[in-house]
Amino acid sequence: MAKGKKGAVELIALQCTECKRKNYTTQKNRRNVQSKLELKKYCKWCKSHILHKETKIK
Repeated sequence: MAKGKKGAVELIALQCTECKRKNYTTQKNRRNVQSKLELKKYCKWCKSHILHKETKIK
């Protein structure tokens, strides 16, 4: 069984800027993208497309 290595790809969560809920999870390559991700995604609680920012998964 393989152990988890600390590689270039990291799991992140996307948090809504309006309601502060973590709605999406995705992967990010730290070597290619150093800044925090900001994507316009749909929030089902706000019922509209809102900016989602990168946060850590706990």
